[in-house]
Amino acid sequence: MNNLKHIFGTLLMATLLFTSCTKNDDGDIIIRPSAEDFNELKEAALENLTQNFQFNAEDGGVTLTSEKGVQIYINGACLTLNGNAVTGSVDLEFVELFEKGNMLTTNKPTMGVLPNGDKALLISGGEFFVNATQNGENLESTCGFQMSIPADLTGGADPEMILWNGIIDENGNLAWEEDKRDGANGQDGVFAEGNQYYGFFQSFGWSNVDRFYNDPRPKTTILVAVPEGYDNTNSSVFISYDGEETGLANLDTYDVGSGLFSEHYGQIPIGLECHIIFATEDGDNWKYAIKAVTIAENDIITFTEGETSVATEAQLTTIINGLP
Repeated sequence: MNNLKHIFGTLLMATLLFTSCTKNDDGDIIIRPSAEDFNELKEAALENLTQNFQFNAEDGGVTLTSEKGVQIYINGACLTLNGNAVTGSVDLEFVELFEKGNMLTTNKPTMGVLPNGDKALLISGGEFFVNATQNGENLESTCGFQMSIPADLTGGADPEMILWNGIIDENGNLAWEEDKRDGANGQDGVFAEGNQYYGFFQSFGWSNVDRFYNDPRPKTTILVAVPEGYDNTNSSVFISYDGEETGLANLDTYDVGSGLFSEHYGQIPIGLECHIIFATEDGDNWKYAIKAVTIAENDIITFTEGETSVATEAQLTTIINGLP
């Protein structure tokens, strides 16, 4: 019986190894990353961009300034834990994303949910994560918090910008839903004044100052084929629109039968000049490929293993930020 267990275990390990490996044209074995490997890479990128602050709840209103000059106004007297007022030291985590490179490595693209449930590209004035904790427990605020965001980080103030809330699904992917509130004087969401955005946030979590990308051209769907052994659990496909520095779309649908990623909402303008990006993990680094594309109707874009390169997080961020 022990021998049978040993044989079965050996066969199982061999099967797992086989299914996670392929050979390239030179006959070299290529080991594919697991979903866990890829998720850990994205989590590490997010951790690298997380800023940490501390303040005393008894201090009342405090102003915290981020590395990029965002000012966070928070009132410690409004913080609660399980409905009870908080006293003592409070920890605050803060993430600010203004560039496509960081949006890609943290898996935080700018895809907004349309009224019919479809998703389309947003142009961003900044993505933010704010969370207050005490002894590792999440706090709530009865009066929300505010932020002052330099608009020159995203090309200047845009009066069309509105506030969005980040919704993360069971697969860890994020989409943005409009923060709809009734109020006066703009103090229910966000407004631009001078060279600043002023945002009024009701609760902690992910938020975004954005507007939908606007292009009058006819739209289409597209499909993207990635190298063998990759799918939506261990890789991602993104679209960087040329000329738009603060918007990053992604293809959030994958068909197991065809092995294709899809933008099935029909929101891609025909004739759009863009760069399609394939991204995955390779030994704690990023494996990626980028193709310059002019979108044609019902386009199919194909990536091969030979077109991929490997880069560190910092290198890939610089490469993505350098796209036109």
